Amino acid sequence: MKANADAIYIVDDDAAVRDALSVLFNMEGYIVETFTDGDAFIQSASKTVPACVMLDVHMPGRSGIEILKALNAENYPAPIFIISGQGDIPMAVEAIRNGAFDFIEKPFSADAVLERVRDSIATMKQRQSGEETFSFQGADLLTRREQEVLKEITGGASNKEAGRSLNISPRTVEVHRARIMEKLGARNAADLVRIVLGHGAAG
Repeated sequence: MKANADAIYIVDDDAAVRDALSVLFNMEGYIVETFTDGDAFIQSASKTVPACVMLDVHMPGRSGIEILKALNAENYPAPIFIISGQGDIPMAVEAIRNGAFDFIEKPFSADAVLERVRDSIATMKQRQSGEETFSFQGADLLTRREQEVLKEITGGASNKEAGRSLNISPRTVEVHRARIMEKLGARNAADLVRIVLGHGAAG
């Protein structure tokens, strides 16, 4: 796959959202490509990796979740943001579990979207520069993002602090934290530290 670091893909069947985001990113110097359905997007995203993807959770045909699965989003080289309404939080949580970088709730402010996109691109570059990973028993059960969250938690960071460090929302940290504890059989942060140090969870 070739990469286009100046491109942002917007996948949304709502013309108003596509237009608003297109204007926003064009003004920042990005090349914007828009898609009204998941199939056309998957075809394009499988060949060229953009700097970032904005993906609506509700799409005609394939849903945002199905698109994430088709793209193997957890290992996709660009951050994928899910755009969701207030009532879509359970779906946004499902999206995080399927590899979405973070989610942005409607209505959103232009400044907030730009800041989060810039931060996510920087975070992804840092991640790809080959940061250390864990080697404790069970580490292979965790996704790359879960390992990053675990590193923050075991370093004593709160959800808010971890979110700030990883450029994701505290709610997204919560989702990852719950998944990590479930996968490793930990009941609390102290258990996680014991597991990472190789002592196992408390019985």
